[in-house]
Amino acid sequence: MDLHRLNYLFFLLLMIIYCVTVCGNLLIILVVSYSRSLHSPMYFFLTQLSLSDILLSTTIVPNMLHFVLYEGTSMSLISCLTQFYCFVATESIECLLLTVMSYDRYQAICNPLRYTTVIDQRFCIKAIVLCWLFVLFVILIISVTINHLTFCGPNIIDHFFCDFDPILELSCSDPFIVKMESRLIAVPLVICPFVVIIISYVYIIFTILKIPSVTGRQKTFSTCSSHLAVVSLYYGSLISIYLLPNMNNAKKILSLFYNVVTPLLNPMIYSLRNKDIKQALERILQQMSNKFHMC
Repeated sequence: MDLHRLNYLFFLLLMIIYCVTVCGNLLIILVVSYSRSLHSPMYFFLTQLSLSDILLSTTIVPNMLHFVLYEGTSMSLISCLTQFYCFVATESIECLLLTVMSYDRYQAICNPLRYTTVIDQRFCIKAIVLCWLFVLFVILIISVTINHLTFCGPNIIDHFFCDFDPILELSCSDPFIVKMESRLIAVPLVICPFVVIIISYVYIIFTILKIPSVTGRQKTFSTCSSHLAVVSLYYGSLISIYLLPNMNNAKKILSLFYNVVTPLLNPMIYSLRNKDIKQALERILQQMSNKFHMC
């Protein structure tokens, strides 16, 4: 088959995935916002996760579509660093959001009597604002440091987008400081959130095992199964990309899956595995259908 035809097919596939990703995540935001039964901290955090998925896809996919269609693309260093900044910021905010959501599930299952006093509207808003401010500030530091590196050409990135390692490979100066900064930043943005999630779920599992009835255990676990599935998908992809041996082609495929497919799967996992969202969506569709018939 002609390589150009393959490019067109890949372009069409990416376009469909991007449209479905944006529409799926927007649907979750609209359903949660419209349905009063879903006005709870867990679903508030879910809308923030959907928003970050939209931002992540929008940061990566449009430029990738241009890359596939024209078999390459060019951008200035500032544009490349801007894409890197937005990409890492949205990735990092997802880490922190998943951590806050795991803490929410911990309080709901392990401390149900104190849940409404601990996880209230004020806590939710403060958590989201602090997460965004912290991420935007920390990622700005490493982006500014990268901007001070010397790039002497040929400045050709062997990747789909401006990721950390491909940018550093183009530098003629010593990237030691940048690499040290990235390792230090990874502690509060990736490692600590992962540890908090693990600890939260250890407590959650022990609490669920203490429930005497099988039905009660299943019902309680169902409230956090969607979040656990998203965490497994997110960190499984992340660990595969950054901890596997340096195989460029394999990392390209994994990063493509991580940045393009994962934001597509997240709303599907929450909508298919979550009874409340499915019921709310059915009610909205029923109301729209009734209004249509009345007209």
